[in-house]
Amino acid sequence: MPLYEHVYLARQDVSAQQVEDLTKQFTTVIEGLGGKVTKAEYWGVKSLNFRIRKNRKAHFTLLNVDAPPAALTEVERQQRINEDVLRYLTVRVDELEEGPSAMMRKVERDRERDERGGGRFGDREGGGGRFGGGGGDRFGRDRGDRPPRRDRDDDRGDRRPAEAATEE
Repeated sequence: MPLYEHVYLARQDVSAQQVEDLTKQFTTVIEGLGGKVTKAEYWGVKSLNFRIRKNRKAHFTLLNVDAPPAALTEVERQQRINEDVLRYLTVRVDELEEGPSAMMRKVERDRERDERGGGRFGDREGGGGRFGGGGGDRFGRDRGDRPPRRDRDDDRGDRRPAEAATEE
């Protein structure tokens, strides 16, 4: 039987439990039509690059499927009908990936980085670094207390063009 990777996006309003129920429903359909789901991964709620049906975020779920094409056609038909499913994508692959998917490996890597205390921009608790809240200027010096800044409009009122100054 052909192998597929199937990803679907559910609305941000539904709970993780409801997304799990949707996954079970789609798995039952696939198994009822002679296929099997070898792996189901819930990737969590992620931001979308653009709005889809007024949603800025969505629940992402991956299914690795070993099933006849008719089973995937039926699942896609049910997903089109279901209002909670925003989008889906099915890709036929030569072999299914063993172990966690690239998205899950990224989540684990980020989690390890947070536990170590290091991050992309240094210490997350406001340490120096390029974008940290170190309190200094771009050379790392503390600016100290400065007098209040004058309004630029007041400053412009004192200046006159050079021609007007010479006429007086």
